Amino acid sequence: MAIPHNRQELLEAINTSYARLQQDLARVPPGLARELALDGHVAGTRMSVCDLLAYLVGWNELVLHWHAQLRAGKPVADIAFPAEGFTWNQLGALAQRFYADHAHLDMEQLLQRLALANRQLVALVEASDDAQLYGQPWYKQYSMGRMIQFNTSSPYANARTRLRAWLKTV
Repeated sequence: MAIPHNRQELLEAINTSYARLQQDLARVPPGLARELALDGHVAGTRMSVCDLLAYLVGWNELVLHWHAQLRAGKPVADIAFPAEGFTWNQLGALAQRFYADHAHLDMEQLLQRLALANRQLVALVEASDDAQLYGQPWYKQYSMGRMIQFNTSSPYANARTRLRAWLKTV
């Protein structure tokens, strides 16, 4: 899918990649959801479908947290990116934290959390215009729309690739 350059393209990218991901997730046998069968987000590690969902939930909720901080009046420059205590070269460790933070949830609960976060992100995009999303850099050289896309449609597509490869072996 092409990189979105406006609000409508971003909404299409999020909605299309999310719908396709949901179709593949529906094919996961529930009894295998916690099996460490997928390559993890850290080289040499394994993760489960639930861990993959936790990763997606973690990033979606993190984007919502960034925007909640903005609404509370915090300037973008004062927001901890990607997350408090993590730098961009520690994304593997952040993925591991997402897995641990959501380890108590089953697949259905993770699917519900992902659906909620997705709906909230779509609402965020729908409430924004092209100028807000793509009119200027928001974080470093990246527009707000690009940062949202980096953490929604792109990881949805990546997750789908991982799932489809694994589903062929089940």
